[in-house]
Amino acid sequence: MKKKYSYIGLAVIILIFGIIVIPEMVDRLKGDDVVKMDRMSTQNAKNVVSETDLEDNMVTISKVPNYSFVNQHKDTITDAYYDGKVYVVEFFFATCPSICPVMNDNMLQVQKAFQKENDFGIASITIDPANDTPEALKTYAENLGVSHPHWNFLTGDRSDVMALSNEGFKLYAAENEEVAGGFEHSGMFALIDKEGNVRSRIDENGNPLIYYDGLSQSGIDMLIEDIKKLL
Repeated sequence: MKKKYSYIGLAVIILIFGIIVIPEMVDRLKGDDVVKMDRMSTQNAKNVVSETDLEDNMVTISKVPNYSFVNQHKDTITDAYYDGKVYVVEFFFATCPSICPVMNDNMLQVQKAFQKENDFGIASITIDPANDTPEALKTYAENLGVSHPHWNFLTGDRSDVMALSNEGFKLYAAENEEVAGGFEHSGMFALIDKEGNVRSRIDENGNPLIYYDGLSQSGIDMLIEDIKKLL
């Protein structure tokens, strides 16, 4: 008998829940409250990135960290080298058998678009400094067809490179013996303005894209458009 009363009590509770709570949920959905809360969350996320500096559909993401490496000509290149220049940063390695050839073929398009711009540059930073010596990078650049005077292929201490990639730019790079080439990394490009800020366009919802897809034509087209804005 007690068990029967328990079932009846449970049924009453469920009935009361359906009468009171469910209509309120329906009203909230009709009133678009849930959607508004999601929009507010998105807006707050945007504000963390940049509350101001909304210019030409672009935002400032972060400041470029300090770095110092050696280029293909054995010259020391620091972040200060690019002061007053708009430039693109990528992380790659010369013997990469997968995405790097696509990335740098696409980067050649960027070079071509700004070949005559002295206040433009590119920094291609190797994540395999043990093999990518200045001599190896010089050969790689020559074979690729690099001609812009401010396109530097940079190498240095492995821990410094990995820290700059993963912590500084938050572009993933890691050693992985199970993948082709022994490394895995992001195929995205970072765009830096003349003041040393990482910049990004925003999408139709007002969210920053942060990086540019170095593997797609649409990503390269957007990158070229935004470089022109910053120049």
